Amino acid sequence: MLKNRKVIVTGAASGIGKEIVKKCLDEGASVIACDINKQALQELKRATNDQCVLHTYPLDVSNYKEVAKFFVYVETEHCNVDSLVNNAGIYLAKNILDYQVVDVDQVLDINVKGYIYFSQMFGKKLLHSQCNGVIVNMSSVSGIEGSSDAIYGVSKAAILGLTKSCAKNFSPYIRVNTVAPTMVDTPLMHTIPNWRKKEYLSDQLIDTPVMPEDVAETVVFLLSDKSKHYTGATFDINNGGYLR
Repeated sequence: MLKNRKVIVTGAASGIGKEIVKKCLDEGASVIACDINKQALQELKRATNDQCVLHTYPLDVSNYKEVAKFFVYVETEHCNVDSLVNNAGIYLAKNILDYQVVDVDQVLDINVKGYIYFSQMFGKKLLHSQCNGVIVNMSSVSGIEGSSDAIYGVSKAAILGLTKSCAKNFSPYIRVNTVAPTMVDTPLMHTIPNWRKKEYLSDQLIDTPVMPEDVAETVVFLLSDKSKHYTGATFDINNGGYLR
């Protein structure tokens, strides 16, 4: 489905990002996996059968200079890149009353500014050459119906707006869509308060848990030509827990 495609994935070394990398490789794409965790990237590389199609690059998505340096590397080594998955994120599981300024900055820098930096530089590259491409952003049901961690909810709501705006700004060359999962069985889920987990689960109409590979399947669909008529859209993966 993704043969001859080259995909950048941020937050690629664990959880949903790791599954997206694996699924993209399975579908014939080559991948540039970015993550702040250099050791986890190395482990991901070692676990890949065909290491020629997986390239790793350690960086902090919230650091503008590092992202700019990465896109110089992309232009030099991977000028045919045509897809971007903005997935890197952080969840502190805090009540808004307990947030300090440094905490607010950390969440918004990673969850919002990181997406902006990558979208801006990826968009500039493809628009300049008038090449077609795709961006898939990772939001959350928390960005739609709110979160027990208000700052996290704010960050994920911002991605919904960023997706729509980029879809307009990057038209007709780049399609931009977002995926909004419910709780997914990753290490991050274990930091969600138990009362909030019960709320999510009690509202769901399907009793099969959402797994990282389920989210990855949707991302691959949005990267592929099968979704060629979708842009500016949000794809809910929430077992019917939130209907709109």
